[in-house]
Amino acid sequence: MSSKILLLSDTHGTYDDFINKYISDVDEIWHAGDIGSMDVIKKLEAKAPLRAVYGNIDDYRIRKSFPEYYFFEKEGVKVLMLHIGGYPGRYSPRAKELIRQFNPDIFISGHSHILKVMQDPVNNLLHMNPGAAGKSGFHRVRTMLRFELEEGKINNLQVIERKR
Repeated sequence: MSSKILLLSDTHGTYDDFINKYISDVDEIWHAGDIGSMDVIKKLEAKAPLRAVYGNIDDYRIRKSFPEYYFFEKEGVKVLMLHIGGYPGRYSPRAKELIRQFNPDIFISGHSHILKVMQDPVNNLLHMNPGAAGKSGFHRVRTMLRFELEEGKINNLQVIERKR
């Protein structure tokens, strides 16, 4: 069994054709925070099951609906998601604490609006930041990640980009 995942972050209230185009054939949507509105949540949930964390711009309704961090296992892969997490060698204090506690295979963060996928040999994990799928922010290119999880492995990783 495999699962197709769409990973996005920093939508900041945006849900449009760019996001919708890549959502139709996924089994789950993962959102690494700064969702921006309950309307985006409703639209995402109408397409596929949603796993998400809240971000620093998210209001009380979103914070009530989603946790600060989310640890789960899918297809034999342990996943930890936290909005403000940094990246290998530059993790936030909270990310360091949670990585030690949960020992994930994948650590997902958002916040920076900069897409990064990189190995962390120190913590033996893959760090993923899908960049920003929304229109708000300094980024010039909107980005998301799509991939498959199967038997403890990530396959068919795709970077999805669109100029703003």
